[in-house]
Amino acid sequence: MAVTGPARVAATQHRYAFVLLGGLQITLIFTLSALAVPLPLIGRELDLVRADLILLSAAYGLTFAGLLLFGGRLADRYGGRRALTAGLVLFASASAAAPLATGIGALLAARLAQGAGAALVAPAAMAVLRASFPSPAAYGRAMATWGGLSVLGATAGNLVSGVISALFSWRWTFAVPLVAAVAALALTPRLLPDTAPSRDRTLDLPGALLATGGITLASYGLVVTDARPWSSAGVLVPLLGGTALLTAFWYAERRARDPLLPPRFLLDRRRALALTATALSACGTAMTFVVLSLHFQQARDWTPLQTSAAFAPFAVTLIASGRAAGPLIGRYGAPTVTAAGLCTGAVGLAFLAFTGLDPHTSYALGLLPGLVLLPAGAAASFAATAVLATQGVPERQTGLAGGVLNTAMETGPTVLFAVLLTLGSDAWSLAMTGAALAVVALLCHRAK
Repeated sequence: MAVTGPARVAATQHRYAFVLLGGLQITLIFTLSALAVPLPLIGRELDLVRADLILLSAAYGLTFAGLLLFGGRLADRYGGRRALTAGLVLFASASAAAPLATGIGALLAARLAQGAGAALVAPAAMAVLRASFPSPAAYGRAMATWGGLSVLGATAGNLVSGVISALFSWRWTFAVPLVAAVAALALTPRLLPDTAPSRDRTLDLPGALLATGGITLASYGLVVTDARPWSSAGVLVPLLGGTALLTAFWYAERRARDPLLPPRFLLDRRRALALTATALSACGTAMTFVVLSLHFQQARDWTPLQTSAAFAPFAVTLIASGRAAGPLIGRYGAPTVTAAGLCTGAVGLAFLAFTGLDPHTSYALGLLPGLVLLPAGAAASFAATAVLATQGVPERQTGLAGGVLNTAMETGPTVLFAVLLTLGSDAWSLAMTGAALAVVALLCHRAK
């Protein structure tokens, strides 16, 4: 029977809401990867050393990952739409300030502020998404699509930033998140449902401070290992300090009346595997973008525009795989699709590790297989893990689920990426990430 009247209007409203929220999720991850290709240009213009570039590349992810759990609690406490609006204001303001920076200090501050705004927007968007799709079946279908948006945003960041940097300036890459945030602020009151705040919930400020400080310090300590030895004070102090704060956070949460992150939330086996798979998949795609961007421009002497064009097959495969993921999840189940996606991504990373980084191999034979297999697997696994990570979560914890899922997504590119690159060569790092994906795929298959 055809859908008519109020039902059709509601369905249309839900689609518009998903487009707006999905566009924001893409924009947040676009912003994370937007500096990967133009990073050498920024270094030359601002006279930066390698350590500055590493910190600049990681700054957005540091505050994004560090504040996500607190952002999720704020979304649950005050309502998703209100938290979304506040985060968008901060994100837009930082995006407007970034291109005006004349030195590393101002640009670094803008990137940190962007990440803080994103940490509020991301879980709030998931809370509003849950309110837009109250039916469990409709919400499951929405999450299957939602899971692939992040890797699409990362791909778009690499493609678009290279084109913009080649035609205009790297500073214009910040126009993309600025325009998206301003447009979302204008459309939010019209397209997004208001979400009721949970007034009976406390904010758990001690837990928020411990989690934010611990994640940020530990992530920073791991990021700077690329420029400093592991035994240096610049690595050990933040790393040990962050570890101590996270340990204190775990014990505090076990005693808190209304914890920021209930320990039992992570004890679900499928959810734990989904979050691990998300972090590793995000690490693999981010590592591929950064390693190949530098390889193309340094070892092969390609321009930023040529570098962006080289990732075009990645983007096409990603979109195709993302569209196919939802029906596959409905037919075979999220654990099976997760395992298959991780295995496919692992094979893609193996191709890139053993053939892609040889400057004497052709693009078609040495790189293209990996640039097709990796996104095919990543899109499928991201879609399936998003479903697994949010299954059975009560509506009042939707912001928490969004914060945890996005924390896993940010931990991969920020933390795992930094650790793997310091422990071996680029090829070794890609190969080890692929091996880790294969191990988690096996665990997901056994957990069905």
